[in-house]
Amino acid sequence: MTPDIAYSQLTPMLVVFGVAIVSVLVEAFLPARHRYMTQMVLSLTGLVVAFVALLMLAGTSSVTAVGSVAVDGPTLFLQGTIVLVAVVSLLMVGERTRESAALMDAFAPQTSSVPGSVAEREATKAGVMQTEVFPLALFAVGGLMLFPASNDLLTMFIALEVLSLPLYVLCGMARRRRLLSQEAALKYFLLGAFSSAFFLYGVALLYGFAGTLEFAGIAEAVSEQGSSPLALIGVGMLSVGLLFKVGAVPFHTWTPDVYQGAPTSITGFMAAATKIAAFGAMLRVFYVAVPELQVDWRPMLWAIAAITMLVGTIIAVTQTDVKRMLAYSSVAHAGFLLTGIVAANDAGVSATLFYLVAYGFSTLGAFAVVSLVRDRGGIETADMNAWAGLGRQSPLIAGAFALFLLALAGVPLTSGFISKFVIFSAAVEGGAAVLVIIGVLSSAIAAYFYIRVIVLMFFSEPVEEGAIVAPKTMTSAVVAIGVVVTVVLGVMPQSVLDLAERASSFVS
Repeated sequence: MTPDIAYSQLTPMLVVFGVAIVSVLVEAFLPARHRYMTQMVLSLTGLVVAFVALLMLAGTSSVTAVGSVAVDGPTLFLQGTIVLVAVVSLLMVGERTRESAALMDAFAPQTSSVPGSVAEREATKAGVMQTEVFPLALFAVGGLMLFPASNDLLTMFIALEVLSLPLYVLCGMARRRRLLSQEAALKYFLLGAFSSAFFLYGVALLYGFAGTLEFAGIAEAVSEQGSSPLALIGVGMLSVGLLFKVGAVPFHTWTPDVYQGAPTSITGFMAAATKIAAFGAMLRVFYVAVPELQVDWRPMLWAIAAITMLVGTIIAVTQTDVKRMLAYSSVAHAGFLLTGIVAANDAGVSATLFYLVAYGFSTLGAFAVVSLVRDRGGIETADMNAWAGLGRQSPLIAGAFALFLLALAGVPLTSGFISKFVIFSAAVEGGAAVLVIIGVLSSAIAAYFYIRVIVLMFFSEPVEEGAIVAPKTMTSAVVAIGVVVTVVLGVMPQSVLDLAERASSFVS
């Protein structure tokens, strides 16, 4: 029997994966000196085409690919957000790669364009051959798009591995901090492998309970058989793999080391896009596959959300490295987002979707600023002491970073305030008022370490050999985009809130 596959509904993902494969061929056969521009244009064009295809699918609500992929409101909303984040991220990644291309030109004379030439080998030794980030990033984007669209556990596991493997490699590609970067990649890989094993074991247990891997079949089995130890253990194991990806406590230990060691452009992409996809997958698992087990999974997520918010904010206070501070901030925001899932209502879904958009662009903008701050030798520095007085030297960049920090803190007139307001409102509506109180207290603690950095930049005297801002066109554009989105979603959020509300219904 011919499988039922509506290829038109899979077009966005097919475009991204197709461009990724073409990008691999470009990397393999095109002369090194021509790769950068080709890869940049190819990647951005592919992502733009994928986004247009997503817009054309607006309003679709169906299941395709033999029941393995759901194309509905949450899928399209999250995929659109992932693609937009990826486009903006590639500007930052591409600028870093352009530095490599410039060095390549210095090594390779105009007459040397043959792959494997002496000039190309010398450039490779110098660590400037970085265009492989484009196919890796595209495969990661494809996996990220498939993750929240998965309608059965096997497809979700495949998507998890497809998005994870390129990220492991990308985290180890920092040129100037090679040992730290490779250590980060190894930690991420090893802990990611353990979490994938837990996820797969949970898949096996749920299959043993329900006799099917499809979410609708699992939901039907739970409805007929009720709660059972096999199902509960399966959901618990499955949750470990998902909570690892979002960086929730106690599965967060990889976050600060990986965020610090990975190239900052990759850190920004990973911090934004991975959270969007992973929370989309969590929403689908808990709201579609096991909604009738919420009496059992809500207390678990409630406790994890509370601990995650508190641990993330308290440890962030002690950090002296900006990237590690943002890493623990990411942990705390995972707790805030879990509050929306604990709400277990439609308002929780739409609030989570809006929060993911706002958080994604604010975080991406913050890491873009970090990538611009260098020491006197031109090497990126995230040491807070070196940032003293930065606002006097570069008021625009420091002001943008201050805005992102205020947004992450949830200050009014920023996207972060609206995000926390809607997600806490949904949680109160869902009967999780105590969790909201913990979230508000955590936000108050978080405000301290965010404002501390702002005070350091604008009200402290510059230190000798302090940091400077190295202006870069595309990365500055990423900062500007982050500022615009953060302000617009803080001042005029209604259109995106309405879009998130319309997109909050899962296909039945």
